Amino acid sequence: MAKKKTVKTNAVRMLEKKKVPFDVYEYAWSEEHMGAKDAAEDLGVDESEIYKTLVAVGNKTGPIVAVVPGNKELDLKKIAKASHNKKVDMLPMKELEPLTGYVHGGCSPVGMKKQFPTYFAIEAKEMPDFRCSAGMRGLQMKVNPQLLADLLRGEFADITTE
Repeated sequence: MAKKKTVKTNAVRMLEKKKVPFDVYEYAWSEEHMGAKDAAEDLGVDESEIYKTLVAVGNKTGPIVAVVPGNKELDLKKIAKASHNKKVDMLPMKELEPLTGYVHGGCSPVGMKKQFPTYFAIEAKEMPDFRCSAGMRGLQMKVNPQLLADLLRGEFADITTE
């Protein structure tokens, strides 16, 4: 079972500074078990409540951030349209940490080295809260998606596929 924690990551510091209410939960992870499904099982929630933070690159905008449910996939054509790009590709894994400050499996939409255009899956818009990475592997934060989108100047858009 997950434990409530107060670990200080960039994401946690930013939410505290901006007075956005949130809770942080620690869960067990390993290189073989760090996906949304594993996090959901350990936290005792449905996989659709765990949101993945993915970083892609648009041909016009450069880096963009997508926040999508753990039980769905990012649709590159849909996010290209939403972000006004003609083409979008996933950021190569080796470029993630230098660009964002976060490692694979611990990438939060909050507290990156630089604020990038951020798109939240439309599924999150009406949710009272969801969980996303709190900035390190094994750490999730429970937060209201609308408050998070407001903080990041993010947009809700149809960006997923089953």
